[in-house]
Amino acid sequence: MVFAMSKILSYRGRTVTEADIAFLKNVIAAHPDDSRRALSRRVCQAWNWTQSNGQLKDMVCRGLLLHLEREGYITQPPPKRIIGQYRRKRPELVEVNNAPINVPLKKIRSQLRFEQVRRSPHEKLFNSLIEHYHYLSYAQPVGEHLKYIVFCEQRPVACLAFSSAAFALNVRDDFIGWSKEQLNNNRHLLAYNTRFLILPWIQVKFLASHLLSQCARRISSDWEAVYNHPIYWLETFVDTERFAGTCYKAANWRYLGRTKGRGKYNKSHKQLTSIKDIYGLPLESKFRDKLCL
Repeated sequence: MVFAMSKILSYRGRTVTEADIAFLKNVIAAHPDDSRRALSRRVCQAWNWTQSNGQLKDMVCRGLLLHLEREGYITQPPPKRIIGQYRRKRPELVEVNNAPINVPLKKIRSQLRFEQVRRSPHEKLFNSLIEHYHYLSYAQPVGEHLKYIVFCEQRPVACLAFSSAAFALNVRDDFIGWSKEQLNNNRHLLAYNTRFLILPWIQVKFLASHLLSQCARRISSDWEAVYNHPIYWLETFVDTERFAGTCYKAANWRYLGRTKGRGKYNKSHKQLTSIKDIYGLPLESKFRDKLCL
């Protein structure tokens, strides 16, 4: 008789069994001089735990190992770097031309140029503009993500950032109509608009909705070029204390509902953050067929 391995837990779509725990203990014992990063990469290689573009899920694996250690299943080697010893340096200000642009959109439409700047010389400029002119400042994305700068001729006028979508979002998941298994399998086909900035000296009516529409036309192919898979759905959160979401509505994004303001990790029922409107945008008519495979 064959017995199924006892399940310990599920983490980011991966089931961890007693056999996995035994394997991890053996790997840690066999490589006592490994850093925690080296250990996680070794585990990813052994499990063939990779992203769709073939890169190791190193950060996800490190999160799993830390979770297992906190739960008492494994003991990792001591960290090579003391927590708090290193902090990522905030992006420095990059000087740009801040002369006002206040003209009708039709006057500059033909001069607008999108540039996907992740892993490019312009990424430093993108980080600087978000850090110094977006109310949320810059935060280093984790996982799959793209960064865009929109130029008017040679001048930057706007920035847009997209990253991996939320693991669970009830109003979105109800709208798509997929099962939990389909969500786990296909969440990588969604992207989350984390930042949208039009520089404060750019005063061009209808520019914001125009840029959202233009970005929606190209982001799937850009994502596939970097990560080897397309995108079928975009989503974002709009802070209702600051914005009305007008540009998203004008660009045909769908209002899905509101958050309760409890934050990502808050387990209480108290509102701790501002209420956000949730918007989504299907990128093709048969998006449900693609996502519900």
